[in-house]
Amino acid sequence: MDTVARFAELVGRPDPPLDRAALALAAGADADLDTGRWLRELDRLAEGVTSLDGLVDRLFVQEGFAGNVGDYHDPRNSLLHNVLERRLGIPITLAVVTIEVGRRAGIELEGVGMPGHFLVRAVDSQVLLDVFHGGVELDDAAAEALFRTASGAGPEVPFGPHLLASAATPSILLRMLENLRLVYRARRRPDDLEWVVRMRLALPGAGLPDLLELAGALGDQARWIDGARVLEEQLPESPPERAELLRTAARALRARLN
Repeated sequence: MDTVARFAELVGRPDPPLDRAALALAAGADADLDTGRWLRELDRLAEGVTSLDGLVDRLFVQEGFAGNVGDYHDPRNSLLHNVLERRLGIPITLAVVTIEVGRRAGIELEGVGMPGHFLVRAVDSQVLLDVFHGGVELDDAAAEALFRTASGAGPEVPFGPHLLASAATPSILLRMLENLRLVYRARRRPDDLEWVVRMRLALPGAGLPDLLELAGALGDQARWIDGARVLEEQLPESPPERAELLRTAARALRARLN
């Protein structure tokens, strides 16, 4: 079973484990990834932790986890095993580390999908942590200021609980994949973009733009027939307007052979 198929099988379960799912995602970039090694590292990080303050101290003081302000768009920042190895990440992957180490220590945490900057919250509380900046606790004013800085939203955009909803595992994985998609697209790495979009297609809510991007990534690898087939396989289940878009894109890929 290839890495995309393993990811799809795992996220197809009713309640996929976040740690294993994030590592299955990362295996798209490293097919030889040793899942057991990194699960044991999460276990080790949790040893002796008995409180939220202790968790923050363990990760961000003793172990030196930090936000990668020097190269935010390094794709390794979005791959859990690289984050565990390098102690550098972006908000969402550092959140995954924090949530999973906390879970092992008996501390219930949840991801918070604030636009522009992912946060962590203690379950059944209003305690918000910014794990990109050392696990600092945010009050309402600090959370709003961070939202406006990260998203560029002006004062006309209201800030409130609707922007601080908890994020379930599928939405966390989707956001991680979207980060990687932007990075690989900008760096013109169609081989990596391919596995990212294939994994995206395994999660709910995928649509025509994702199929077209997958076909384009295959075409950019000179795999024009493969790209056309990806689109043509969808024709039997597509309504007329969508089918015509698929046919047109598939014909354009096949024409590259002439």
